[in-house]
Amino acid sequence: MKQLHRAAAGGALTFVLAVTGCGTNDTISTPTAATTVSEVHAAPDVEFAQQMIVHHRGAIEMVDLAADRAQNPEIQALAEEIRAAQAPEIDAMSSWLQTWGEEVPGDTGMDHGDMGGMEAMDMPGMMSPEQMQQLAQAEGAAFDRTFLEMMTEHHRGAVQMAQTEQAEGENPEAIALAEQIETSQAQEIDRMQQLLQSL
Repeated sequence: MKQLHRAAAGGALTFVLAVTGCGTNDTISTPTAATTVSEVHAAPDVEFAQQMIVHHRGAIEMVDLAADRAQNPEIQALAEEIRAAQAPEIDAMSSWLQTWGEEVPGDTGMDHGDMGGMEAMDMPGMMSPEQMQQLAQAEGAAFDRTFLEMMTEHHRGAVQMAQTEQAEGENPEAIALAEQIETSQAQEIDRMQQLLQSL
């Protein structure tokens, strides 16, 4: 049985809309999670927030590499969109964990050592140290292809984690964010597949 921690649910779900470019004439609206959260939550909500924080940090580390290594301007734009979406989500989920009295994972980088008590490689889609080294050493078109392949795998892992939260979670804000992550990252996977075909 799930252990629920119930209190007055004072946190109404709100969204901040940030319009990001798609590398074409199209635009998408990407809602990010509110920092205000209901105190009603279960163990899967805590696990989702803790693990997704670490997972998002992994994506941002890949994005940091793309800033000065990506050759294709559409990949550079996509990388910045990923940062713009996921950095605020990290902040929101960190705030939720503090509200719930739960541990916020430490920011130790992608060395896959201590990740706030979690083993990063247990999460779907996380890159190994060897893969990160491969990406860091790639240049030009080789970097672009490797980045797209790795970020696609990373996104698929996030979608899997988001689907688990939707099935098992109790907190309405966490479930709403999981739905948004599944939708937005599935769209980005489609874009990355199209970019891969164009390389």
